[in-house]
Amino acid sequence: MLVAAGAAVFLVLGTLHLVLTFRGRALHPRDAALKARLEEVPLVITTETTMWKTWIGFNASHSLGAMLFGLCYGYLALIEPHVLFASPFLALVGAAFVATFCWLGWRYWFSVPRRGIALAALLYGAGLATHYVQSLRGFDQ
Repeated sequence: MLVAAGAAVFLVLGTLHLVLTFRGRALHPRDAALKARLEEVPLVITTETTMWKTWIGFNASHSLGAMLFGLCYGYLALIEPHVLFASPFLALVGAAFVATFCWLGWRYWFSVPRRGIALAALLYGAGLATHYVQSLRGFDQ
């Protein structure tokens, strides 16, 4: 349940981020002139898009990644826990994903997503630790 709760935090944060990407002005710069320039200026790598379009695309894809993690790991934790916990690969990939988001949050984001991701990391880590400790105890008996 702890892993599923951590995954749910990712799902909720990713969903909210996706909504804010396409609705309202929460992810817009406060300076309207800056937004206008971002809508005009292409990237160095290509002239096929603008900084603003890439900003929207990066935010949307970032949201979808968090949502996918939340859905997949929530499903695994609730419906197929034997698959998740029997696979060190899945457990470690999940831990690496969560740890990377924690690092990104600490380095680049503001307090609300940073705290949410920290909560998700604590839940995910506690869930894995609880499972593996219980498994070890089961083998000792």
